[in-house]
Amino acid sequence: MQAEPAVAAAPEASLTVRRAQQGDVAAFEQLYRDNAGRVYALCLRMCGDAGRAEELTQDVFVRAWEKLGTFQGTSAFSTWLHRLAVNVVLGDRRSEKVRVGKVMTTDNLEAYETPLRSSDPCDGIDLERAIAALPSGARAVLVLHDVEGYKHEEIAQMQGTAVGTCKAQLHRARKLLREMLGR
Repeated sequence: MQAEPAVAAAPEASLTVRRAQQGDVAAFEQLYRDNAGRVYALCLRMCGDAGRAEELTQDVFVRAWEKLGTFQGTSAFSTWLHRLAVNVVLGDRRSEKVRVGKVMTTDNLEAYETPLRSSDPCDGIDLERAIAALPSGARAVLVLHDVEGYKHEEIAQMQGTAVGTCKAQLHRARKLLREMLGR
């Protein structure tokens, strides 16, 4: 027996995607409602700033609307959208580097120190804030590798860097997290 494509497992979702591909705005709005939370969470983890994550989420859905015709249904729509979101965030980070035109070093960790423990020891450590305090390159690699499960080769391809660079950034991110968390 031959396996059916991934989209066949969710016929209602694939119908909504097909309707959106044909220009049905209500169908696209449904796709937005179904996926906006996950896209926002990914953007927030990768950029570390709630306001910027909201803007990037909107950018992802604008790009999704523009590129919806390229979705072929060989994978789940959410998988396609996730990859699109990663590309939008990485592209934003690259353009930000061009706009700023400076290199950020991590020799001075004071710039990244934030109070990570609450006054109530029962609240524990705020790992999300620690990740958000990482330099953008290290944060992106950490999120893509340790949270999203991408391999170094995939991350290197997405970022246009060498595999060794990705490994070094992941090592740096983990080291900085340990220092910020006092471990």
